[in-house]
Amino acid sequence: MTALITRDELKAAIDAGTVTVVDALGGDYHAKRHLPGAIALVREDVDRLAPALLPDLDAAIVTYCSNPACPNSGQVADRLTALGYTDVRKYREGIEDWTDAGLPTESG
Repeated sequence: MTALITRDELKAAIDAGTVTVVDALGGDYHAKRHLPGAIALVREDVDRLAPALLPDLDAAIVTYCSNPACPNSGQVADRLTALGYTDVRKYREGIEDWTDAGLPTESG
């Protein structure tokens, strides 16, 4: 099971530039709104795109999707771990929690 990260821990890591954030919703959802600096990577593309997007197997990575009911972030995190990534955590509460707290997002 993937370790979890809290909103406050994730915000601190984003602010410090010590984490790569992965938006497991991808597509139009990512284009409309995502956490600061997040890259889009959906489950079906992990095997093909992760080596180029996430070249450091030991880098701190956090996946997220919309909310605790959304399975995407866990699926992406599990696949990254299976591929040998050693520091993968999941922001279970997702972008809904992030925006409800008034934290900034990006688009495009």
